[in-house]
This record gives sequence, structure tokens and C-alpha cells, in this order.
Amino acid sequence: MIVEPVVLTRHPVRLEPLTMAHEAGLRAAAADGALWTLRVTSVPEPDATGAYIDKALAQQAAGTRLPFAICLCDTNEVVGSTSYHDLVPEIDRLEIGYTWIARRWQRTAVNTSCKWLLMAHAFETLGAQLVGWRTDALNLVSQAAIERLGARRDGVLRHHMARRDGSVRDTVMYSMTAAEWPAARERLAQGLAQ
Repeated sequence: MIVEPVVLTRHPVRLEPLTMAHEAGLRAAAADGALWTLRVTSVPEPDATGAYIDKALAQQAAGTRLPFAICLCDTNEVVGSTSYHDLVPEIDRLEIGYTWIARRWQRTAVNTSCKWLLMAHAFETLGAQLVGWRTDALNLVSQAAIERLGARRDGVLRHHMARRDGSVRDTVMYSMTAAEWPAARERLAQGLAQ
């Protein structure tokens, strides 16, 4: 499994390899809804989007993450970011995360389309045998969204990570195997077609 920068498109979104050229768009997306104030997300403050991109690109250089800018096909507007991360090529495993979307584009086809693109590329092109997700135990919206994808709840890592406010979160882990992808793909395609 060789994970390299790629452009992925399915209307209404295009996932582009994240670069500093996306900084102004990410700044505006983060400001839409004051997303950085949410305790259960890792959205950067608008003035910290440059540092956010620097960190994501350093992780990419280290081989642990492949970050994307989420752009709208029709307008080229940058509306958020998502990534492959925790890449384990030796066993064909990766996770999807670091996903955040401007408030006005939440609960639209944007997030589901992004996940469909990332899952299809992971399973069908990269040959992933397992795709994982993780989220804060308090982030019930994220858990519900991951479950709608068809992912299986694997368990909870207790006292797992520090939140930006200094508290420590429990992390809920999810996964989907390559064998489970065809049924999930069909269900997601039907949902996106409606």
C-alpha cells in the first residue's frame, strides 16, 4: 500500500493535496461557525491555519499522514480539511480523520462525499484491508456520522488523548474491512443519489 498525494473528485467536492495555497480558504472555513471553540474537535483557530498546514505537511513528510483540502467543485471554495493518517502500509491499514468542514456545509453531501472518495480510493486503489476512524467519546455527532458510513464500533480507548482545553478524552475507535466495503459503498451511493 503506497499512499501518495492524489486529487479525488465526486460532485460536489474535490479533495486536493493540502498546501499553503489553501491557507486563506481554511482560515475562512474555520471562522465559519467558530469551529475552533468546539471542545471535541481539532479545528485550528483562523489565525493558526498556517501552523495547522505546516504540522500536517510535516506529518506527511514523516509518512504518517496525507492531508487534503476539501474544495467545492462548482466554486473552488475551500470548505475544510480531511486526511488519511496512522498509515500502516505493512498491513494495508490506514485511518480517515482530522476532518472538519465549515459550519454552513455541515449536514450536506460534502462530508459523505469526502468519506466516499477516501474509502473508495483506500479500498479500490490503495488495496487497504482496513480503514479506521477515531473520535472523542463526547462527540456524539461524529460517532453517528461514522456509524452511518457502515463502520463498526470497535471499542473505547480510555484516558487516551489530551484535548486542547487540557482535559483528557476517551477515544471511540471504528473500522471497516475490505470485505465490508462493497455493501457500504452501495448504501452510500444510494444515499448520495437522493
